[in-house]
Parts: sequence; structure tokens; C-alpha cells
Amino acid sequence: MKSLQDNCGVFGLYSDTECAHDIFHGIDFLQHRGQEYCGICTFDGGIHQVTHYGKVANTFRHEELEYLKGTWGIGHVSLWERQPVRWQCQIGEIAVAFSGNVLNADELIADMKARGKAFYQEYNIEVVSKIIMEEQEVVAGIHALAKKVKGAYSLLVLTRDGIYAARDIYGFRPLILGQRMGRYAVASESRAIQSLDMEVVRDVAAGEIILISDKGFQTMAQLDSPRRAHCAFEWAYTASLDSVIDGVHVQEARNNLGESLAKRDIEEGGFEADIVAAVPMSGIGHAIGYHRRSKISYQEVFLYNRYADRSYTQSTQLAREKMAKRKLSVLHYAVKGKRIVLCDDSIVRGTQILHKVRDLKRGGAREVHVRIGCPPLIRPCDFGISTRSYEELAARRYFKSGNITSMEQLRGIEACMAEEMGADSMKYNSLNAFVAALGIPKEDLCLMCFDGRNPTEAQ
Repeated sequence: MKSLQDNCGVFGLYSDTECAHDIFHGIDFLQHRGQEYCGICTFDGGIHQVTHYGKVANTFRHEELEYLKGTWGIGHVSLWERQPVRWQCQIGEIAVAFSGNVLNADELIADMKARGKAFYQEYNIEVVSKIIMEEQEVVAGIHALAKKVKGAYSLLVLTRDGIYAARDIYGFRPLILGQRMGRYAVASESRAIQSLDMEVVRDVAAGEIILISDKGFQTMAQLDSPRRAHCAFEWAYTASLDSVIDGVHVQEARNNLGESLAKRDIEEGGFEADIVAAVPMSGIGHAIGYHRRSKISYQEVFLYNRYADRSYTQSTQLAREKMAKRKLSVLHYAVKGKRIVLCDDSIVRGTQILHKVRDLKRGGAREVHVRIGCPPLIRPCDFGISTRSYEELAARRYFKSGNITSMEQLRGIEACMAEEMGADSMKYNSLNAFVAALGIPKEDLCLMCFDGRNPTEAQ
């Protein structure tokens, strides 16, 4: 079975005018969440659908947007497959857009096949859609989904009644509401809403099912939520710097993470450096925070290729390595003879940072001190982020099992990583420092990739 891993974004709009162009604009502002596929469905007495392989701005033609008639609809960007999908069922004609990961998909597919259900490619979106369509109406279908599915999701369902929006009972994936003058939107990130000059209203609550229609936002059901488990990686890397998720500004969180790294350096005796720099784009917020606390000058040391994509969200390791090489070039004038503090969000596979230190040294840097906003990633994510095995995680080369429970263990990993990449020093934020910088209670976060604890299971 090909599992639908996250790196997706969803957007929905209920308007008093034709909506396709604005949905196009909305999903374009979510393009960083998935660059391989995109799609839009609108409702105008029936559902119109257009999906593409490729980026939003490069693939949709004017004629297609004109074909997508209707005043409400949904859109999707993905790293893995075409969405939204359209269905005819006992509920009526619907379209579904999904972001997340169904952990027990194989089990659910086997059960449904035993009951006569057919599958095309066994994507998670098929599993989710078929569970919803087994019920007599959408709210009951989403309720059934929450009972049957183990995993994480944000979900939009387009119907004749409007747009149903739902978030899993733990709130792993973000989902945000916005409005202005009779227009109502829902999106994976606030930036897509604000790009249309709409105001952010609030986040969809964990386990909440909302109908978006000409009456605005109506909560149709609030399912029991055992706890919140918002993905901490959203603030550190996944989300755009200008977004606000669950009340926390992404920019503020990344600045705080950088300040925390500088604070640790100061407390541990500090060192001499000439400039603070970032691995763009996701390292910029962290570097600015480090600069603020340390008072060391901020300087760009890489030229970012604006036509390149995120290396982390490429679909294969070969594609990631090619994109990382294409993405950044060294500004030799800025680095020659300099002692550099180089900040980035995280080290996952090591595709970027392990080579960028060497690039800076070849460019004439005197010293490179690497500072990473996240703690070491020690476990693959079960809930949708694209790391799928222990072998992919760079920190696992030096920390084989268990959790990092002491600063001594952390320093051991840091020393090994620094030696491998040729850095003069290397430091992570500790898990406690990371949580403190986000400003969200630890019990409301999913930290599974950092501490190995499944938030859906009793500890």
C-alpha cells in the first residue's frame, strides 16, 4: 500500500462571488506544504474538479479557473497525490481533501474489502472517504472516522450544503478559520487566509466538526478530545514564517528558539564569533533570535535560489540531494576569514547542513559553529511528517536507542555531529528549552520525534 504521508495543505472558501480564483490564490500560499500535486473542486449545482501534477502557479490555466464555477469550493496541495477527490454516494456528490496519515490504513482496507468495498490505489484519502460515505450524512461520517482511524488529519468535505471542516481529536494538523464581509475561509495556515485580506477568526478545535455556509461557521459536533497533541515541528520548520498556528506566531517561536541557543552559549562560557548567519529559508528566524540575544552581527552567507523548492519535502532522497545542491550558493565575500555561527531549524536526514559547513569552509570561513533550533530527531513520525525510518535520522547514527535524558548525552551527539560535518562546534536546543521557547504547554504538544512518546498512548 502507498501511504499518504503529510506535506499537504488544504484550503476552503465559501463566498458570495465566484471562488475559483481565490482558492487558486489560497493554495498557492500553501505551496510550501507540498510541491508535487495540486487541485481545486467547486460546487455549482454539481462539483467541478481540476487537478494537476506540478505547482499551482505553473499548471492551472485561465480556462480551467473559468470552468470551476461556483461560490464555494476546496483546494489542496500535496507531495504525494492528486486531491481533492470527487465521489458519488448515498450522501450525494461530494469532494474530499485530506492532510495527514492513517496509521491503521491496512487494517481498515482489509476490513472494507471483506465487506465488498473496492479500492483504486489504496491511498489514505480513499480510506478516509469510504468511511465517511458509509454513513447517511457527513457529520456522522466524520464522527465514524474519528472512531476508526488511528492517526492525524485535517479534513475538508465539499457538499451541496457548504464545506465541512474537521480536525482530528488530538489536533495534530493545523486548521484555521477566517472571514471578511460575507466570505468564510478555512486553511492549513493563516497566511492563506490573510493573503486574501481576510481576518483570522480562530483555530478549529481538536475534534471539532464545522459547517461553513452562508450562515458562517457552525459547529455541528465537538467530539471528545483526550488531549491536545499539536505537531511541534510546525513552528520549528513546516509552517511559513508569517503564519499563526494555535495562537502562536511562527516567527516569534523561531526567534525564541534562536535566543534559547544563544542563551545556552552565553551560560556555557561563550566563544568569539564575527557573524550570525542562517541556512535559508527556515533557519532565518532562528538566526535572528540568536543575533538578538548574542548581539553578534547578522549577515547572509548564502544566496537562496528563489526558483528552488524545499529540499526536505522532496519525495525521494536523490531529489532532496539535488535540490539542496541547487538551492544555495555561498557568498564568498561575506564569509572569507569570518568566524560564523550558522543557524538552522533542524537536522533530519542531514542533506543540507552536513554539506553547507564544508561549503562555507571552502569559501574561506575561518570557523563555523552550527546551532540547531530543534532537539535531535530520534524517532520517525507516525503522524504524517515525511521521515519514515530510523535510518533516515542523522542523530540516530550516534544515539541508537532510548531517549536523550541528560545534557551529557546531548553533548555526546553534538560532538559526533560536529566532527562528521567538519564544524568547529555544534549545539541543539534541549527538549525542555525547545518547549519553553514555543510557549505552549508540553502536554499540548506532540514531541514524539524528539522523545519517542506516542501522545495517543498512556505513558
